[in-house]
Amino acid sequence: MLNQWIFQTLTPEEECNQKKLAEELGLSPSLAKLLVKRGINTFDEAKAFFRPALSDLHNPFLIKDMDLAVKRLNRALQKKENILIYGDYDVDGTTAVALVYKFLQPYTQSSQLDFYIPDRYKEGYGISKAGIDYAKDNDVKLIISLDCGIKAIEQVDYASSLGIDFIICDHHTTDETLPRAVAVLDSKRADDTYPYEHLSGCGVGFKFMQAFAIDNGIDFSRLEALLDFVAVSIASDIVPITGENRILAHFGIKRLNEHPSRGLKAIIETCGFKNPRGNKNGHDTEISINDIVFKIGPRINASGRMKSGREVVELLISNDLNHARQLSANINNYNEERKDVDKATTTEAEQSVTDEMQKDKRSIVVYNPNWHKGIVGIVASRLTEKYYKPTIVLTKANDIVSGSARSVQGFDLYSAIDSCRDLLENFGGHTYAAGLSMKEENLEEFIRRFETYVAENIQEHQLTPQIEIDAKLQFSDITPKFIRILRQFEPFGPGNPKPIFYTHRVFDYNGASKIVGRDNEHLKLELTDESSENVMNGIAFRMAEYSQDLKAFNPLDIVYTLEDNTFNNVTSTQLMIKDIKVSD
Repeated sequence: MLNQWIFQTLTPEEECNQKKLAEELGLSPSLAKLLVKRGINTFDEAKAFFRPALSDLHNPFLIKDMDLAVKRLNRALQKKENILIYGDYDVDGTTAVALVYKFLQPYTQSSQLDFYIPDRYKEGYGISKAGIDYAKDNDVKLIISLDCGIKAIEQVDYASSLGIDFIICDHHTTDETLPRAVAVLDSKRADDTYPYEHLSGCGVGFKFMQAFAIDNGIDFSRLEALLDFVAVSIASDIVPITGENRILAHFGIKRLNEHPSRGLKAIIETCGFKNPRGNKNGHDTEISINDIVFKIGPRINASGRMKSGREVVELLISNDLNHARQLSANINNYNEERKDVDKATTTEAEQSVTDEMQKDKRSIVVYNPNWHKGIVGIVASRLTEKYYKPTIVLTKANDIVSGSARSVQGFDLYSAIDSCRDLLENFGGHTYAAGLSMKEENLEEFIRRFETYVAENIQEHQLTPQIEIDAKLQFSDITPKFIRILRQFEPFGPGNPKPIFYTHRVFDYNGASKIVGRDNEHLKLELTDESSENVMNGIAFRMAEYSQDLKAFNPLDIVYTLEDNTFNNVTSTQLMIKDIKVSD
């Protein structure tokens, strides 16, 4: 599928801000442009962007109901009531449970505090009756839900009938009617005026504990020690890395690299990070957002997908490194099992995609009652990437059809599912990712109505993958100073994506580029451009078809990101090629 290249442009006002920032900060025009496109137009805004500060975190009591939540938690601790920390089984939910549990543990008696992760297959997503019954059987008087609960109206009422109070900490899209909990902490509430609405579920839990600490005179350093959990949640849940999230992610990644919790340290070791230079952090290169997304996060997720999310919480809260290493080995095995199931299911799902879906329909919905419920989200992501259409992958468990949905850039998937809510048993999520369940007899009508909504609302350009190009560079622009400043834009993620650059008319350097890979499908590049004699190394995955153009020294246009490449303890900059086109 051909990518559409979209070149970012500036308005006349933005061009003035770009020029001013370049002069005040001593930046190249391309780096100043990156700031302006991120909404940074003044020296002070740039300073705050490049120098995140924990003192810039918002007052947690600005979140609606926060005072009620802290008051109820204080009362539970004063009366020595049993408290249950309840969280979703994914990375965001389990890190949130681990953070709140570890922070509250010193202020409770040994049997007073417990945590609960629902079984993905027996209970499904969110607050379950089984979880509330567990609370009742253990004389729990207060449940703190994390990363779930915003739609648990009936469940909260049921808990209330048993004398159990709820504090809901969630970040998902709300309905008009909220659960009748003691407090509902969710900055997406229509009546909430909190300055930042994109916190992760773990981030909401962090803000709750921040408010509790302020109210009880607890030093912030105790909470700061848990920021590695927040960073892992932000990266894994794909929330915007802007505003408050940028601050939390910045200091959380710093913590992850320098003093990770024992549980996360064990996972870092399991990921295979080495330590040839004797760094105290236990790995050779600095852990990044990408490392969390592709290495740490999947291992944490694998526990909830393949077995039980409870085991990963036990790992995350462990203070015994040897025990944490044993548990980490377990979840690594689950991750290997997940990969095998993922691969087989993706193949089956691709075979289920009909010619009609590929050509005539604007959406893809595939269903197989035998697919593993824990990996349908991954498969939905893969199908969306391959066919570039809003995609839902469904399976069956406990006589209910359920699954995961993923969207394409610019299309509101949540609204599409919401338009079919009368056919659903439950649903929730965000613009680009959601979960849903329904009775099997409603499946055919759901597929029809979902496709109708997508066809009527999606724009034609949204069905073609786009590469948004931030700036045009010549290789001579890529200086050590340029790279040093570019690193200060990290951590990258939604809202602050890794910049994509474009270079016109590049050539193979003295025939040095070559095809590599077990199946001869990748290119290892040595390129030069017309601006200078600078030679840049690069890698282009699955683009071996351009090898003949390279051999013929034909000019190529490339779009790419700039990456650090460490080999034999020497770090250099290389091009990570996103796309190639033959120059006009």
